[in-house]
Amino acid sequence: MIGIVDYNMGNLASVINAFAKVGADIQLERDPNQLHRYDKLILPGVGAYADAMEHLRSNGMDKAVIAYAQSGKPLLGICLGMQLLFESSEEFGSTQGLGLIEGKVVAFDKAKFDHKSKVPHMGWNELFQHHHTPLFEGLEEEFYLYFVHSFHAVCDEQYAIGKTFYGYEFVSAVQKENIYGIQPHPEKSHENGLKIIENFVNL
Repeated sequence: MIGIVDYNMGNLASVINAFAKVGADIQLERDPNQLHRYDKLILPGVGAYADAMEHLRSNGMDKAVIAYAQSGKPLLGICLGMQLLFESSEEFGSTQGLGLIEGKVVAFDKAKFDHKSKVPHMGWNELFQHHHTPLFEGLEEEFYLYFVHSFHAVCDEQYAIGKTFYGYEFVSAVQKENIYGIQPHPEKSHENGLKIIENFVNL
């Protein structure tokens, strides 16, 4: 059974549908006391970092997600959910994150952009595999996924399993032991995204 953390941040229908397409047994979960029941956990999210952390903290879901990650079971953060895995974000000031992966979330540096690049980074772009990971098993070294974001993670190279170029190179996928994160939306990325979801289900 795979749990999807439901904390009122974004429409979860596309995430649910994508996991259903690969035959996963999934369930939305609002009760932090029930996370331990799941074999794997998804932390999705769309919207503002500070709002997301406030929602997670409102009923202790933040501590429950941290405890789940520390249990050794697979955890996958998607888009904003990936960003929440880090120590902090600079979005609208500074907000403390879950602190599961060392690093922070910063705004795109427009000073490094050419005239064609705009924020948010929206649409199809390539992810380049940076370190081997079971999350990308069966995919090419470079493959396209769908992105929508204005902030990106900065972390140690050891955690970067995928990078993307948009004005400059940034970290677009991470792994620290059993904790995975991906900035683009696999649930909106057709075959490549479904392959990532299938790989996570099969971990």
